[in-house]
Amino acid sequence: MTGRRRRALAGVLLCNVLEWYDFIIYGILAVHLARAFFPQDGTQAALLATLAVFGISFVMRPLGALVLGGLGDRRGRKPALLLAASLMAAGTLAIGLLPTYERLGLFAPLLLLAARMVQGFSAGGEWGVANAFLLESAPEGRRGFATSFLSVTVALGSTLASAIAALLAGFLSAEAMADWGWRVPFLIGGLLGLVALWLRTGIDETPVFLSAPPGTPAPLPLLRRVRRPGLTVIGLTLHWTVCYYIFLVYFPLFAQRHGGLSAAQATWSNTLSTAAIVLIVPLVGRLSDRHGRRPFLIASCLLVLALVVPVLWSVEAVGGVALIAGGQLVLAATIALYSGACPAAVAELFATGDRSRWSSICYALATATFGGFAPFLAVWLSEALGSPLAPAGYVLLAAATSLVVVWRMPETAGRSIA
Repeated sequence: MTGRRRRALAGVLLCNVLEWYDFIIYGILAVHLARAFFPQDGTQAALLATLAVFGISFVMRPLGALVLGGLGDRRGRKPALLLAASLMAAGTLAIGLLPTYERLGLFAPLLLLAARMVQGFSAGGEWGVANAFLLESAPEGRRGFATSFLSVTVALGSTLASAIAALLAGFLSAEAMADWGWRVPFLIGGLLGLVALWLRTGIDETPVFLSAPPGTPAPLPLLRRVRRPGLTVIGLTLHWTVCYYIFLVYFPLFAQRHGGLSAAQATWSNTLSTAAIVLIVPLVGRLSDRHGRRPFLIASCLLVLALVVPVLWSVEAVGGVALIAGGQLVLAATIALYSGACPAAVAELFATGDRSRWSSICYALATATFGGFAPFLAVWLSEALGSPLAPAGYVLLAAATSLVVVWRMPETAGRSIA
């Protein structure tokens, strides 16, 4: 691998790290953001509003997928990746610099929402375009391994977010964290986004895209080409996105409220879990090249169906740092089984001329609909039903639905992507 290619690959992966870093750090710091950007009336309204902004920003993901994914299919993967990196860096820096509710009143939460929507637009196209780039650049027989690093970047971003939040919680007082400490992670993310943008300028277009240039007549009408794979991707993503946002974004809050963990303990538990995902995912990706994508996707769904209720019950009924961290680690391993095999399966379902746009749109629709509001729904369900175990029902429904989809989908590991 040449130095130019290593730089390009680093740029693709780093921006994906930062995309998920930005989203996870928002969830981890939701309590501080609620105090900074919303009026405090002694209820949970501010926290719910902050989580609602987290969810609403996902509405922009399908639009970003349509625009950036379409750009990737028409003009190439490189220009789409450059634009996505620029928008992500801008949105993240903006959050770190925004005035608070105390200084701007209602304009403060509106500006927060605007910055989050820029991030959502960027993230909507980023995943599908980057996944197509990795798939089309991979050697034959290594597509699962290559695209699994997209999931590694998700876990790395989460690990980085959890680690920085834990360090800040450990070194800063509660007053300093509420006053200015919450801004530091967003400023770090924005600056690293600028580095990723510079690295992406070294990207070369993929050989697969160049061999099938835009304008090549399609053998089938659009709806017939994308309807079945598109619905399959939405069904695949349901389990993936719900588990990710419940187990890694909502779980630290759950561990603090119902398991008695401190903020630092909860974030270190999260860091351990995401680090485990980083280690497991490439192995699963490589094994999926040999044994197929479906066995690992099915195993993940079955394990979640069996484990989510016992793990959440043990946190609330027993507690303790070791037990809670162990339970989250087990749930993280189930995510890793899915994350190692799913990116390749999603991209392999589409032809080259449709891959960037339609994998992005379908993935973004599922993420926006089922994943973005998952932390909000988890808090709301717990309050509405009076049970901390209520969010498990949402996870079980998602896992069961995706299991049916995976059971009926074709194996994609041996497909030609040209």
